[in-house]
Amino acid sequence: MNVLLIGSGGREHALAWKIAASPMLTRLFAAPGNPGIAREAECVALDSADHRAVLSFCREKVIDLVVVGPEAPLVAGFADALREGGVRVFGPSAAAARLEGSKGFTKDLCARYGIPTAAYGRFGDPAAARAYVEKAGAPIVVKADGLAAGKGVTVAMSSREAIEAIDACFEGSFGAAGAEVVVEEYLDGEEASFFCLCDGATALPFGTAQDHKRVGEGDTGPNTGGMGAYSPAPAMTPELVGRTMREIIEPTMRGMAEMGAPFSGVLYAGLMLTADGPKLIEYNVRFGDPECQVLMPRLKDDILVLMRAAADGQLGHMSVRWRDEAALTVVLAAKGYPASPEKGAPISGINAAEAEGATVFHAGTAERDGQLVAAGGRVLNVTALGRTVAEARRRAYAAVDGIGFPGGFCRRDIGWRAIEKERLPT
Repeated sequence: MNVLLIGSGGREHALAWKIAASPMLTRLFAAPGNPGIAREAECVALDSADHRAVLSFCREKVIDLVVVGPEAPLVAGFADALREGGVRVFGPSAAAARLEGSKGFTKDLCARYGIPTAAYGRFGDPAAARAYVEKAGAPIVVKADGLAAGKGVTVAMSSREAIEAIDACFEGSFGAAGAEVVVEEYLDGEEASFFCLCDGATALPFGTAQDHKRVGEGDTGPNTGGMGAYSPAPAMTPELVGRTMREIIEPTMRGMAEMGAPFSGVLYAGLMLTADGPKLIEYNVRFGDPECQVLMPRLKDDILVLMRAAADGQLGHMSVRWRDEAALTVVLAAKGYPASPEKGAPISGINAAEAEGATVFHAGTAERDGQLVAAGGRVLNVTALGRTVAEARRRAYAAVDGIGFPGGFCRRDIGWRAIEKERLPT
């Protein structure tokens, strides 16, 4: 198979790394890719917003499958344009991608189909949103309705903080994404990420993970795209997986099909595990980043076989197998992230880190005059396997310590919650 992978981050490097291992692969192209992805694929200068150019490339290179990494092209209708042009795509239509593109849409879907989630209000007017906060009180959660690169959510511990978050949305802090806001009940519990591969009719469970959104140790400071993750999520017991499928995923699949927007691709449910059971925090319509970087190393099966089955509506015949080991990834970020990351700092020692048994995925790197440098907020994802999360963490940090990146930093406590569970007597 000839495959075109869309994207340039750590998630896409992990996907390229796994796709490249498939016996079914003939050629792998990536647009635009990054220096790490270039080790696995032929990087090409294609703009995913130029649907005509992408279609022309797919015909010229006889592309059998296009894999879309990030959410923005999906929300913008990229998969629709390719399907209309006769190209097989792994990823949802624009109508189905509203599950991530509009938090208000997802909340309304939950209300319509009885999917457990937080109570909410949806507002296009700041005064009405403020009044909702004043009535409900704090703690409370404020979300920009649209895509905000994982940074449009404020967990407000006071009404004043919530109102400031509402004002920031309507004053343009998140661009068009903040033109409408969702204000919702604060849920107490442990968060977990649950993934399914979907083909429009079937949802195939595809692993669990937990990530660390806050920039600071002890889960403090502002939200980020994610500072590290591990898989599997110890909190997601078989019982909770079953409840999540019955109460959240399956009603969502039925609802989207009834609305004329059957979901195909990756359905990523962000869950809060409350005393009343799992509740949906939000949906994403692609692999998580950095969760993908811990799922791919654990996956035993050929990812291309699974992706093609999803694109062809054949997941009802498939299963997924996992390695017994845990995986953990540590994000090396540029100083100043998430507010104002410093770019251009040199990076060295990646080969030595990988010699320690880790896999280093490039998230925000570039090459300048033969030197690898930081070119984004989250720069590298250092990933390791282990019999336990604690062992995976030891290996990951040993590799981190071998990387020369004076312009970077990382959290030193990734996996702390799982490791605490591992220390409990059984």
